[in-house]
Amino acid sequence: MALSEINLLSDNSNPLVVENFIGGNFVKCSKYLDSYNPSTGEVWAQIPDSDSNEVDEAVRHAKNAFPMWSSKTAAERARFLIKIAESIEENLEILAAAESRDQGKPVALAKRMDIPRAALNFRAFAESICHHLNISNSIPEMGCLNYTVRKPVGVAALISPWNLPLYLLTFKIAPALASGNCVVCKPSEVTSVTAWMLCKLAKDVGLPDGVLNMVFGTGLNAGEALINHKDVNVISFTGSTNVGRHIGQIAAKSIKKVSLELGGKNAGIILDDADLSKVIPATINSCFLNQGEICLCTSRIFVQRPIYEEFVQRLVQETKNLKVGPPTEDVFMGPLVSQLHLEKVQSYINIAREDGATILCGETVDELSLAAPYKKGYFIRPTIITGLADSSACMQEEIFGPVVCISPFDTEEEVIERVNNVKYGLCSAVWGQSGERLLRIAHKLHVGTVWINCWLIRSLDMPFGGMKESGIGREGTSHSLELYTEETTICYKFQ
Repeated sequence: MALSEINLLSDNSNPLVVENFIGGNFVKCSKYLDSYNPSTGEVWAQIPDSDSNEVDEAVRHAKNAFPMWSSKTAAERARFLIKIAESIEENLEILAAAESRDQGKPVALAKRMDIPRAALNFRAFAESICHHLNISNSIPEMGCLNYTVRKPVGVAALISPWNLPLYLLTFKIAPALASGNCVVCKPSEVTSVTAWMLCKLAKDVGLPDGVLNMVFGTGLNAGEALINHKDVNVISFTGSTNVGRHIGQIAAKSIKKVSLELGGKNAGIILDDADLSKVIPATINSCFLNQGEICLCTSRIFVQRPIYEEFVQRLVQETKNLKVGPPTEDVFMGPLVSQLHLEKVQSYINIAREDGATILCGETVDELSLAAPYKKGYFIRPTIITGLADSSACMQEEIFGPVVCISPFDTEEEVIERVNNVKYGLCSAVWGQSGERLLRIAHKLHVGTVWINCWLIRSLDMPFGGMKESGIGREGTSHSLELYTEETTICYKFQ
């Protein structure tokens, strides 16, 4: 079936049926899960409810394909990845429409960010793997030459989240395949459709059978079977800290290689010399893009006291102007991904009210008017909160929605201590004019990425990952090789 034949207007009466992709074939499952359209709250797709049987079969095919795939040259593997990248680009419109319908993000955002980034992931790793340099040195006095070689690990288990479904899944698939591994993927059961569509593209470009396998289902069934499988050699997971902690414990028992990209409680720091004409629109994006459902979104903002009142007033004014509605329309925000997640986000806003906070705009304050088909959708207005102590759950825990808490500060030392005073360490953004002051602060923040006078500008050649409970390991065109390959040092003594 070509992607153009997929009915994205499926509904409760005629849902789209997703199939597992195992050994180069689409395979039906005996059980299925309902997948909901976040805009309407109605079932629109059926997702396989896979268990250890499907996982066993997928891992078997991946293991059997590994000798063939790993024996290909880097350039040969790269050609397949480039073909997949080109196919993603050719199918931009339908992939973006599917991602929007499945996840809730605006179609325009999926077309601008998610789908182009998925193609870039394949293209970047295809190009970089062909230019990787091994390490070498010589010991002349011993008559020895040392050099390293990197070998693929084997079968990689790749588990990806629901917020940037194709974007983040391909950020795992591309380096794993480029390095010579075969993969078994378990996308989130909440947003599985574009992963299934990707398998159709991979098959169409001739990717050898068994190299890419996709098993859909819950973490409790499919995910648990995958991470515990004896023939899985490496695990890469992006998702919540609690699940990541569990995966880390499982991996440690069998000494599997593991990468964990987990939660964040990211802070923005607005210094008193910041140009608010640039800060305000960038901060709107950093707080509310993709409904705030990005691990890198800003959820705490610390503003230096001389400009605090002006910043808050301007941010609230611009936030009230944001359009929220059906993602097929010209909106800034669509619905949250699920009813369960909507209730979680609303619970934190209730906690803020109980803690004595002021809700300046958004949920409980501003009315959201929706047309009849969307009244059961998972919509919420972007919400700004002030007046919370740093000890509040809203200032300490990951909300993962369009909710931001703002607080004033006085000195550099104070804001550095407050930003670092959480269990997470994923990213921060710092805004101001003095380069010396900006760099001084950036160097003292306990996070994996610091943006200065910008947000979400990413080079895939730079390491990405978090500190503390935001994860273990780094991802990037060179750093991902550390996960997906093993390095051997060869010492050759000349006769």
